[in-house]
Amino acid sequence: MHDTLVELRRDLHRHPEPAWREFYTTARIVDELETRTVDELHVGPEVLGEDRTAVPDEAELDEWYDRAREAGARADLLDRLRGGNTGAVAVLRRGEGPTVGLRVDIDGLPITESDADDHRPAAEGFRSANEGYMHACGHDAHAAIGVGVLDAVAESDFSGTLKVFFQPGEEMVAGGRSMAEGGHLDDVDSLLAVHVGLDHPTGEVVAGIGGFLAVSQFRADFTGEAAHAGGHPERGRNAVQAMAAAVQNLYAIPRHADGATRVNAGRVGGGTASNIVPEEAFVDAEVRGETTELMEYVDDRARRVVDHAAAMHDCEVAVTQVGRAPSGESDEELVAVVADAAEVTDGVDTVTRRDELGGSEDATYLMNKVQENGGLAAYVCVGTDHPGGHHTPTFDVDEASLSIGVDVLATAVEEIGRRRP
Repeated sequence: MHDTLVELRRDLHRHPEPAWREFYTTARIVDELETRTVDELHVGPEVLGEDRTAVPDEAELDEWYDRAREAGARADLLDRLRGGNTGAVAVLRRGEGPTVGLRVDIDGLPITESDADDHRPAAEGFRSANEGYMHACGHDAHAAIGVGVLDAVAESDFSGTLKVFFQPGEEMVAGGRSMAEGGHLDDVDSLLAVHVGLDHPTGEVVAGIGGFLAVSQFRADFTGEAAHAGGHPERGRNAVQAMAAAVQNLYAIPRHADGATRVNAGRVGGGTASNIVPEEAFVDAEVRGETTELMEYVDDRARRVVDHAAAMHDCEVAVTQVGRAPSGESDEELVAVVADAAEVTDGVDTVTRRDELGGSEDATYLMNKVQENGGLAAYVCVGTDHPGGHHTPTFDVDEASLSIGVDVLATAVEEIGRRRP
């Protein structure tokens, strides 16, 4: 199984795709699953709710669709994924018992991968073929682990139903909400989500991650009116000036006494030339909070800042929601199950009960959905040695962590079947 998972992971690593463009990735996963004893396989629009954010325009979707086709993705599967309806859910039914979910994410990042001789994907021939994009966070490993858990549980004494959610669009916190509303979570009693690394080395397992910051990402497009900057500057309405006022005042939003909050204007731009009063400008920004309520506090004020900055300079502004995710916590009952599973897994030398992420993750949509329905959820970290940090050009995973992740999660799934009739 290990060699098969390594081969799959490396193939996915060679074909990274960003949110809603995971055409090759979804098709490759489905190809792999169709060779397994999976009882149900739901693909594309069958696994997603109607509300999707940050979907690219048709031209960009078509470009990635064609790229996947040229890379060898099956035409019949690509047709099912048209419009960026990516992702899949595999269902394994093994008699009476609870329904257990496992969520893995599958998208890549807009980062140019290192081609240095000491970067293993480059040295061993599985560096990204999609220049400017790479798997810099381990989602290729997550997808492989998801397939491996299906294999292991299928061969075990598990009694119940296992659903593996191959979720698109995590990096833009855009896919979790849609998958949570797709209907396949409604009967899930316990949900596990997994991530490799997170600065934990190979051989360490964190049974329950918490400390997720709720996040809201948005784009504000400012529109003014162009004019000659020397001849008649008074006839212009300066969109860059409005954008700059917004950026300055986003950082001036008061922090809250109830917990941590964050603001970042990550990308800005506008204008066309130094002698033209700029009529267009934009800012891509995000706010975060230690709780969903704290994020919403900052988000509300950020929208007011943007609106008033535009009005101050006689401009218009359109705000588009890009990504959003709530906060979340791991349930102690599941944390105990995962910790016990890790204790008896070969290759695990350190079991850490809990840690905090300190970032954001839209697995929280799925976790919260299950918890709101009366179930349990936990976010598990499988440590991996990685030469570069997450979201860097030299990131890679230690492939020994694939089998560790499969063994820990499959053992936990079996134990959940025994503990929750």
